[in-house]
Amino acid sequence: MTVKSRIIALMAGLIFGLGLLLSGMANSEKVLGFLDLAGAWDPSLALVMIGAITVGLPAFQLVKGRSRSLLKEPLQLPTSADIDRPLVIGGLLFGVGWGLAGFCPGPAIVATGAGQEKALVFTLAMLTGMGIFQFGARKTVAAQS
Repeated sequence: MTVKSRIIALMAGLIFGLGLLLSGMANSEKVLGFLDLAGAWDPSLALVMIGAITVGLPAFQLVKGRSRSLLKEPLQLPTSADIDRPLVIGGLLFGVGWGLAGFCPGPAIVATGAGQEKALVFTLAMLTGMGIFQFGARKTVAAQS
């Protein structure tokens, strides 16, 4: 990755993090209010999601069929469209974690950086889970070899 690409990636990450803070996505109480359909539902995050989709869809259409980014870096887009057991289990775990804690990975990292203790606990648990998964995946690959 070139220096220019790294600087642009850093800027994109900072803008993304700022957007998460400004939109309330890094505020677990706001997210839990959005997820509470039977209680005091807060629909404001739906506008954030609609905005993200509005920006994201044209961007994905733009890169479809390309092998390199505008900065000539290789594109790493998903190639599989299969819905398999690990995908379903991962999606369920993601949803349960989001519903219980009010965080998903990106906003949790931003909220951790903003000094939220609850986010730090979530981030540490998330990283621990990722480590356990990687350890198990390596053992599975080693056993198959």
